[in-house]
Amino acid sequence: MLRIAVPDLVSNSYFPIIAAVELGFFKEEGFDASVDLLFPIPKTFEALRDSELDFVVGSAHATLLAFPEWRGAKLLAACGQHTYWFLVIRSDLHPKRGDLSVVKGLRIGAAPGVNLSLQRMLVEAGIDPEENNVQIIPIPGAAGPNVSFGLSAAKALEDGKLDGFWANGMGCEVALRRGVGTMVLDVRRGDGPPAARHYTFSALVATDKLIREQPTAATGAIRALMKAHKALKADPSRATEVGKKRFPPSEAELIAELVERDLPYYDPRISEEKVASMNRFAKDISLLSGPVPYAQVVATEFSHLWNEPL
Repeated sequence: MLRIAVPDLVSNSYFPIIAAVELGFFKEEGFDASVDLLFPIPKTFEALRDSELDFVVGSAHATLLAFPEWRGAKLLAACGQHTYWFLVIRSDLHPKRGDLSVVKGLRIGAAPGVNLSLQRMLVEAGIDPEENNVQIIPIPGAAGPNVSFGLSAAKALEDGKLDGFWANGMGCEVALRRGVGTMVLDVRRGDGPPAARHYTFSALVATDKLIREQPTAATGAIRALMKAHKALKADPSRATEVGKKRFPPSEAELIAELVERDLPYYDPRISEEKVASMNRFAKDISLLSGPVPYAQVVATEFSHLWNEPL
């Protein structure tokens, strides 16, 4: 049994790996696999480091939280391209798309690890969080073994415990549909400082030990993920089938629509430019001391799989 964890389950951000398990693509590759929630993201990667997991799908740069200087783990493939969080602000504040100045004096919820990208983005936009009294705080109610971070963020916004949040597409969509939030930034699609789009991306990660000792498992995981990409591109409605197995009913009905929006970003390739941009961001937030060779970050022995037909 291959053990996989994601830092948020009821989400489109890591959905392809959930689909890879639930639609049987790991079985096609000869492996039983399970995918479970382990939040927050530092804990997810610590469990990978401690051999409690075989794979993690999470923010690529967050690997550094448990593997300093990219020692001991590598990226196998992208689950989705580009930074994938949304900035949502209370609707009654009448925020405007692209206007980051609205955050001044507000309480903005962000998960541990994810908060670093929000802080960096504000600085790049000329907004010093401390000088402008931007309180970047944990999401109330987001702790627990079966809690969805994005859904908790939407609920906290609705309950007045936050003025905004920086979270995944599911949390954003729920807040928008309930009328409690307005999307200010979608950095994946070009909002905000240009560098923010390239801070990170959703990635499949394994330890050097697994890569060395179980290369067939690494190959199988990459291929299963790519098969999920292909299946969802061919028929996005299959996401509903998966959602009904793993999500609450209302979010299960939403997931296919969110997945369809994300299809252009379902590409397993990890370019050298993408790694260089991510590492610059990691250095800016003090997660990395300096440049690191591409081959120390990406398991290049498997990169040929990204371009092979399934």
